[in-house]
Amino acid sequence: LVLDSSLSPYKQIFSLDLGGISAVVINGYDAIKECLVHQSENFADRPSLPLFQKLTNMGAGLLNSKYGQGWAEHRKLVVSCFRYFGYGQKCFESKISEECMFLIEAVDTYKDKPFDPKHLITNAVSNITNIIIFGERFSYEDTEFQHMVEIFSQNVELAASAWAFLYNSFPWIGILPFGKHQLLFKNASEVYDFLLKSIKYFSENRKPQSPRHFIDTYLDELDHNAKNPESTYSMENLIFTVGELLIAGTETTTNALRWAVLYMALYPNIQEKVQKEVDFVVGQNRMPMLEDRGRMPYTEAVLHEVLRFCNIAPLGIFHATFKDTIVRGYSIPQGTTVITNLYSVHFDEKYWMSPEQFSPERFLDSNGNFIKKEAFVPFSLGKRHCLGEQLARMELFLFFTALLKKFYWHLPQGSIPNLKPKLGMTLQPYPYLICAKRC
Repeated sequence: LVLDSSLSPYKQIFSLDLGGISAVVINGYDAIKECLVHQSENFADRPSLPLFQKLTNMGAGLLNSKYGQGWAEHRKLVVSCFRYFGYGQKCFESKISEECMFLIEAVDTYKDKPFDPKHLITNAVSNITNIIIFGERFSYEDTEFQHMVEIFSQNVELAASAWAFLYNSFPWIGILPFGKHQLLFKNASEVYDFLLKSIKYFSENRKPQSPRHFIDTYLDELDHNAKNPESTYSMENLIFTVGELLIAGTETTTNALRWAVLYMALYPNIQEKVQKEVDFVVGQNRMPMLEDRGRMPYTEAVLHEVLRFCNIAPLGIFHATFKDTIVRGYSIPQGTTVITNLYSVHFDEKYWMSPEQFSPERFLDSNGNFIKKEAFVPFSLGKRHCLGEQLARMELFLFFTALLKKFYWHLPQGSIPNLKPKLGMTLQPYPYLICAKRC
């Protein structure tokens, strides 16, 4: 499914039987835009798959399968908190820059010796979301949080495993004592307990209506709506919302940075161009800032090409039809699972020349200026598009430029990394070793 980028007209839309679950796959930018933009409300539901019902109870928050009050309330609250405690604050950029320095110091301890950057990058990225949710970062030596991060990453893989699809088709296999779905359930239970404990800890000494972070803000809303029988705010929905934000805020950006670092080592000529641009714009006496981004067109082009070429979330998150709808002459009944193949968009030859090649220059004009591309949708489209897009773009730019300003990245002698993606709900690189030499 992911690897089929053939976009002849009769393949733009096709049906699929996922073990008794009726699904429709949408391929190509034009068809996906028609669904998620021009008919956005019709495709704003999420499918009520047995696996996610088991893991989340399909609460009324961000995970709500239904496009309605609960989802709208929670999304509005999260976006507001991302602005108020995150990118809307003038000091927030300095917090990301501070985390960049923690990451640089950690990388520096390897002294140009081979290491796997996954652990350090995951910690750095997750800490930016932690600051918004909890008001604090976690130390790279915090073993309990490291364990939770590993479980999050493992569950993202397990949720797209054969056992997960089997469970969705035959939920009765949940009684079997074996199978990867049981590990997924065990992990989810551990995460739930950890999040509940963390919420209680970080909400201590809370002053109502004087929020310090997302948890305080949510609890204020919970108190305010305590007597409203239609309110969708609850402790359970808070736990699941925090869990989703941690996964979404960590997994995709982490994998994008891991791919970016790997491709810089694979293409030293591209790495050199980025480093020259960073040095020219920033100089020697300070670290890159967001205001520098407009003067770094080549660096922007590289980051965009990483997101296009590596397709971190190739199928996005599954949609479901809110009501009966028609797309390009095909009737899709209400409640049908809809898979938007974003991979096909980024390899659509109608919009991309030689899409199978890694080429940052496709995002530059003849004068070397950065140009936006319409068929660039790594954060999806429509009402359910990634609400953390602005935050992710900030993190990608600041972490990437900081790492390339301080280090020359290269593969250990004789090392040949596996460039095939590790399949899961996201496409991450297989573990690889890399060396970071101080510039």
